[in-house]
Amino acid sequence: MKGAVAAGHRLTAEAGARVLEEGGNAVDACVAASFAAWVAESPLTGPGAGGFALILPGDGRAARVADFFVSTPGLGRPVPPDAEMHAIDVGFGGDSETTQVFRIGEASCAVPGAAAGLESVHAIYGRLPWNELLQPAIELARAGLEVTREQAHLHAILDLILRHADEGRRIYSRDDGTRMVPGDCLRLAELGGTLEQIAEEGAAALYRGELATAIVRTVEDGGGGITKEDLAAYRVAWRRPVRARFRGYEVVSNPPPSSGGILIAYGLALLERVSRGGPGSAEAIGSLAEVMREQTRVRDGSFTTALHRGGLARRLLSEEGIAAGVARIEASAPGVPEPAPAGTTHVSAVDSAGNAASLSSSTGSGSGVIVPGTGIHLNNMLGEYDLVAGGPATPGKRLTSMMAPTVVVGDDGPRLVVGSAGSVRLRGAIMQVIANVVEHGLGVADAIDFPRVHVDEPHVHCEGGFDEAALARVEAAGYDVIRWRRRNLFFGGTNAVEVLPGGTLAAAGDARRGGAGVVVE
Repeated sequence: MKGAVAAGHRLTAEAGARVLEEGGNAVDACVAASFAAWVAESPLTGPGAGGFALILPGDGRAARVADFFVSTPGLGRPVPPDAEMHAIDVGFGGDSETTQVFRIGEASCAVPGAAAGLESVHAIYGRLPWNELLQPAIELARAGLEVTREQAHLHAILDLILRHADEGRRIYSRDDGTRMVPGDCLRLAELGGTLEQIAEEGAAALYRGELATAIVRTVEDGGGGITKEDLAAYRVAWRRPVRARFRGYEVVSNPPPSSGGILIAYGLALLERVSRGGPGSAEAIGSLAEVMREQTRVRDGSFTTALHRGGLARRLLSEEGIAAGVARIEASAPGVPEPAPAGTTHVSAVDSAGNAASLSSSTGSGSGVIVPGTGIHLNNMLGEYDLVAGGPATPGKRLTSMMAPTVVVGDDGPRLVVGSAGSVRLRGAIMQVIANVVEHGLGVADAIDFPRVHVDEPHVHCEGGFDEAALARVEAAGYDVIRWRRRNLFFGGTNAVEVLPGGTLAAAGDARRGGAGVVVE
């Protein structure tokens, strides 16, 4: 068995599997799959994205996190004070009227880090030549791909953003001017050209060359703040991961200044102490709801500041910090509302040498700004209130993020490599999948498919698939239950690789977003 990879689209996962078959390691697979996701999952990620990679080498070296998330623009030229963003109200479709407001446009664009991050991760941990890792993505962009049912649903949800401007309408429209539907062929030839430049010149093509000039010109013409200095100065930051214990395993995840990893670690520590009942029971749903409520409570006014100042993980995960959280849960302390940023995609991989790689990337909801002739769709992270409120306004500083590439480690090495899409809901999705595998003993596919819970004060959203009698008992306990009739991408898109006893691998992608897992024999 050479390894396994799980991702948000079958073509993304197959690109990673192809690299494993050619002798690449887990990091090579993650990098190749991530480039393929730029094409197969272009509404969610791409050259304009930011992200994180958690690498756990199989040779005993310590785990490290590459932070290549977006940074605040404005080096050499202040962001225009009158720059305006456009508010777009987006619904999740299906059986819910749940909506979310996104702010887009040139003024929403932060400095992207995806290309720099993939290059840095490969340079330190990769095995195969750089240009070989881009070939699956280049071929996919040139040949085109069939729009799946799940991708068409995503296009429908994000249509007002994807086709906000002329360039987006040109790329993402059918010949008759309507949005794409299942079975249509999406060709991203100009993005293929950008990928070819990166394959030949490295990430520098995006940060110092003609592509950089095109990005700056496009953003500046629309009143945004990205400058040539911003792109040239961008650097990947390497960090030590946050760690927590859960049911005898060590959970390793994304550290501050991002918030997702520390909140997952805190939530699992609480769940170990307050969890009641089997999966899907009223007691288990109540336990999850109370832990999620506590996760939002600790995101008070000082939380974002503490993410950047340091010491938050030590305080929150101390015995005193966890005991205080348990006490608030037992006292039924009220929850607080929480703003929600947008879309993400994730790749998980493990190889035969025990190397584990977990990589999340995102353009947010997308800004609607696509650089002409390049296929580069820029992020809208400055328009995500949850990411910028209380955070750094100084040019060049990192924004915080909920993304949380995670590895669960046992005595013999990786047990579960996992990450998720899903805005603020991704931390709950990851936490629930970990609990399903480690605490409840479900296989990775069943753990991902199992219905999920999300607390959005004052509501407890319960995905389709729960037993109605259990939900009735949850309501009788005083919770305001919102019933979803089916699975929905609202609840995240979790992709994971499980290492079973004896080293056997299993991989699964989240059907909510068309994900897939591939095991390479």
